[in-house]
Amino acid sequence: MAEQHKDGLPDGVAPPRKKTNVRFAFACAILASMTSILLGYASDCLHVTYTCFLDIGVMSGAALFIKEDLKISDVEVEVLLGILNLYSLIGSFAAGRTSDWIGRRLTIILAAVIFFVGALMMGLSVNYPMLMAGRFVAGIGVGYALMIAPVYTAEVSPASSRGFLTSFPEVFINLGILLGYVSNYAFSHLSLKLGWRLMLGIGAAPSVVLGLMVLGLPESPRWLVMKGRLADAKVVLGKTSDTPEEAALRLADIKEAAGIPADLDGDVVAVAKRTGGEERVWKELILSPTPAVRRVLLSALGIHFFQQSSGIDSVVLYSPRVFQSAGITDKNKLLGATCAVGVTKTVFILVATFTLDRFGRRPLLLTSTGGMIVSPRRPRGTTIPWAIGVCIASILGVVAFFSIGLGPITWVYSSEIFPLHLRALGCALGVGVNRVTSGVISMTFLSLSKGITIGGSFFLYAGIASLAWVFFFTYLRETRGRTLEQMGDLFGIPNMADDSDQQSSPGKEKKTSSNVEMSSSTATSSDIRNE
Repeated sequence: MAEQHKDGLPDGVAPPRKKTNVRFAFACAILASMTSILLGYASDCLHVTYTCFLDIGVMSGAALFIKEDLKISDVEVEVLLGILNLYSLIGSFAAGRTSDWIGRRLTIILAAVIFFVGALMMGLSVNYPMLMAGRFVAGIGVGYALMIAPVYTAEVSPASSRGFLTSFPEVFINLGILLGYVSNYAFSHLSLKLGWRLMLGIGAAPSVVLGLMVLGLPESPRWLVMKGRLADAKVVLGKTSDTPEEAALRLADIKEAAGIPADLDGDVVAVAKRTGGEERVWKELILSPTPAVRRVLLSALGIHFFQQSSGIDSVVLYSPRVFQSAGITDKNKLLGATCAVGVTKTVFILVATFTLDRFGRRPLLLTSTGGMIVSPRRPRGTTIPWAIGVCIASILGVVAFFSIGLGPITWVYSSEIFPLHLRALGCALGVGVNRVTSGVISMTFLSLSKGITIGGSFFLYAGIASLAWVFFFTYLRETRGRTLEQMGDLFGIPNMADDSDQQSSPGKEKKTSSNVEMSSSTATSSDIRNE
């Protein structure tokens, strides 16, 4: 063990500072979360424009240009719009292995590169098969981005601001949606062959900028410890912790989770590989999990499933059709109401971002889901102004309530509850459930609305949201203010490293975790903003 000073800190660690040190972590979270722009732009640039203009006969937007230029059917257009969610499954599962192999930072860069290639392929497409191939490549890049952004951000953030920082991916998804609106408007008046290609191809630009900027990011301290690079991990923890004391305590907890003895120190140390490798991870998480690990897995998969099955994609992507069914036929009013959905979603996600670490995950989740249940819905056709206003207010209400809780907290919660060695695979499984559910919802809404009406569809989603509220109230545990390593105590996983030959010491390490929790709980998101 390193020598201890009279203040109780390890040798070489200065006394705690009075101010927080989150600016560097903030910058890291911003850059990592920018990968989520790719999902928002890629999925909604096509989808929003298609649903907005299909029924009113205005030849604008990517999907309509594509349909006329390539002579494809409505079914082929719907497949083109919704298939991205299924393609992203490949990327999300591949990202789990890749991030453990080459690191979180390089995986972010790889996501940007893959999406860049896919965007170029779509922009240069001359036929439907080539367009679908580009969509496939872009979908893989989106899957990589969805999985790695919240994982990296959670691992680099101090406990006191992890909710604040880990909610950024959802913010940038919505920024991508807004960029899709801007792109549609900017290029919709160009020629038939050029307009839709620029709408899709321009998506390559942010991926280039992102890839270059991420080169300056540090690697995740938890991945560095997993590889035995303790000196590099200490540097990153020193820059991303609230105090030097917390940096030392975080390092001790991460070493314990990675199975490194507390008294083993040095710039680079040997880390014993777990027998079975990847097969053991699958066994621990899927094939024969302990009750505690099963609870963690079901919590993550459940929150991802309910985020999408509550119908938010139908509300956002098909809101133009809903507004039209309510009696809004003027193109400018329809576009304005649709843009209001995107603006509302972004604004209220920002509200959630600044309140996650103050109020906690469970209160915001329950408020969010409850609000989605009780929001009124009146999508029937009418020309009465107040009824049209109620329809618009209903859609905006659902979007606002979703955005203050269920939207951002899904990514925050699922990225922070898994043990270190199960985190990559666990998050990949969560993204997989998220994307499959999203694909099913987005590709079945039109058929569902024809079968039980648009109003009936939304009442069905409200019923699912009711089940979600019960699940969140009875099953999910509050994680605010805890370090990632302390999640084991919360869920009943006593040995985060899960090595049979290593047991957690009941002495110093446990005391260390307690100290971190106490120091973390005193810092709130208001402290972060004041800094």
